[in-house]
Amino acid sequence: MMADALKVLSDYSTVVSLGVVAGTTAYWLLTRPSPIKPKIDINKQSIELPGNERIHVFPTVKNGKLTEYLYEDVKTVHEGFLRGRRLSGDEPCYGYRPDSDSSFKWLTYNEVFDIAKDFGAGLIHIGCKPQPDTFIGIYSVNRLEWGITEQACMMYSHVLVPLYDTLGPDACSFIINQAEISTIVCDTSAKVKLLLNNATKIPAMKTIIMFDTPTDEVKEDALKHGVEIRHYNEVKELGRENPHELVPPKPQDLFTICYTSGTTGNPKGAILTHGNMVATVAAFIEMMTPEIEFSEDATHLSYLPLAHGYERLCHAIAMSHGAKIGFYQGDIRKLMDDSKSVQPLAFPSVPRLFNRIHDKVVAGVNSSFIKKTLYNMAFKSKESEVKRGIIRQDSMWDKLVFGKIQSLLGNKVKVMFNGAAPLSSETMMFLRVVFGCHVINGYGQTESGIAATLTMPGDHNTDHVGSPMPCNMIKLVDVPEMEYYAENNQGEICFKGYNVFQGYYNDPDKTKEALDEDGWLHSGDIGEWLPNGALRLVDRKKHIFKLAQGEYLAPEKIESIYIRSPFVLQVFVHGDSFKNYAVAVIVPDPDELSKWAKSNEISGTLQELCKNKDVKKAILEDIQSRGKEYGLKSFEQAKDIHVVPDQFTVENGLLTPTSKSKRPALKKYFMTELEALYKE
Repeated sequence: MMADALKVLSDYSTVVSLGVVAGTTAYWLLTRPSPIKPKIDINKQSIELPGNERIHVFPTVKNGKLTEYLYEDVKTVHEGFLRGRRLSGDEPCYGYRPDSDSSFKWLTYNEVFDIAKDFGAGLIHIGCKPQPDTFIGIYSVNRLEWGITEQACMMYSHVLVPLYDTLGPDACSFIINQAEISTIVCDTSAKVKLLLNNATKIPAMKTIIMFDTPTDEVKEDALKHGVEIRHYNEVKELGRENPHELVPPKPQDLFTICYTSGTTGNPKGAILTHGNMVATVAAFIEMMTPEIEFSEDATHLSYLPLAHGYERLCHAIAMSHGAKIGFYQGDIRKLMDDSKSVQPLAFPSVPRLFNRIHDKVVAGVNSSFIKKTLYNMAFKSKESEVKRGIIRQDSMWDKLVFGKIQSLLGNKVKVMFNGAAPLSSETMMFLRVVFGCHVINGYGQTESGIAATLTMPGDHNTDHVGSPMPCNMIKLVDVPEMEYYAENNQGEICFKGYNVFQGYYNDPDKTKEALDEDGWLHSGDIGEWLPNGALRLVDRKKHIFKLAQGEYLAPEKIESIYIRSPFVLQVFVHGDSFKNYAVAVIVPDPDELSKWAKSNEISGTLQELCKNKDVKKAILEDIQSRGKEYGLKSFEQAKDIHVVPDQFTVENGLLTPTSKSKRPALKKYFMTELEALYKE
């Protein structure tokens, strides 16, 4: 995907001279802009409300009144689309590539409205009642028809429920059955086959509407299972022939049920209303403007999975301002090509991709002394600007060095949004310097309406996740078992506001665990208020951690599988939200290790065996084999291990009196070894 980045800076060897450096310095002194003036005082990013709960809100919140919506005529996501239509009726709305050799083709807002209206009426004609308890499943990658389906469902108060591959077929079956989804919209025959293979487990499934043309094999298989297959165009035509007046949703109506994978057991369906989403959109715009203007001139590239709330939030923001949305080709390897064509204003992503961009560019730079020298000069110059609050793309260094890198994303990116997991300070500074744009960190959960905090344009610190959004309040709650106390500005992060979800669908027990009787959503994350009022993430309450790509891991579950290996006496699995994988510390069973060593003609004491590379390889292969046998996904497997001879005990402070691992103590005790594993 980033092959172009390896060629960056390849033609700059001729410009390294004292004259160029002198000219660049003069140009910089003459053209440098003034630092950005943040919307709020960066030294006071939240205010504490009166009372003993230590509730924090965004500084612009007056008398505790949170932001519910931004525009009087936009109180549902559907009304946001209608506003976009009023602003950009005959201007582009959705764009797509018919094939990889074609340029983007665009449908206007008016065309999208008419097509969606027909498709929605077609859904009604085949039995989907126009009411907010009618759930429509969608199992597809991002594409034009996904957007049309979403607009169609909203026009008639249907609730779109996404399914996605990473949940696995059993989880998809659970969702379809729990939500009693009888109609599923699907993109390809391959996905339809996955659904039909589990048809006996999904009695609720009655109709599948395909975007692609169904194969004869799929039709025959569906017929055997009593499932009706229809084509997307067929349903549109039915709606055109049988029109139905619109049945728009109300703010309190369901917008979606977004199922989260969690870490153990069945997925949980987070209920989000139109009001929840509108509040998040409104607060987001309030925090970003005027530094970042969203208008009908802006373009968004849709490539993050629409099955997740993050990307649907991006769509809601774009469409309520009449902006264009171009759908990528569905191949992440062609993402840069799509970005060059669409030229997005904002580039939302996750650490995994941002880190990949960073690594590829740096690798290209380090391929020659000349490129590395020039790049380092340019980087240091712009880094000093960023630290003073200056963000720009028009310096001499941009023209000489960074312009080709910026062109990878279309040359118009003014802001990057990072979600799903924290972004390292090194990568964040790289993006701000090289792309000359704002980099905004967001923090939240599906249950908090996707986002609950944001860093502000103009704040270029990298050690926090910003201020509470104006649509919600945040407080920290004591976690005495982990020695975090609100009076010390530390504790479990809790949210309350217009963006907070309504609970988990048909799961009162899980809802009660997440929402307390006063309506506070307990995140499970441990936070800390910094002196400037910004929030920093410091721990996880239940020791569940998130990898850089946004996947949650439950270390106890992984450990319970690895301990089945005859080699393993004790195990500690560790993850870092700045890394893409987990690692582990293994205490081997002395007897089993001795037997294996003898049979493989390896000698030495226990201490010596623990340092042996062949021993380490054998243990790693065995625990990964066990993990695969018991169904661990690839991202759940430890990718490297450190083998130690000494056991975890109560005496050395690594076990509780009930023989449970003291995870914070283990992390601290093995910090040097864990860091070394990631470096290796």
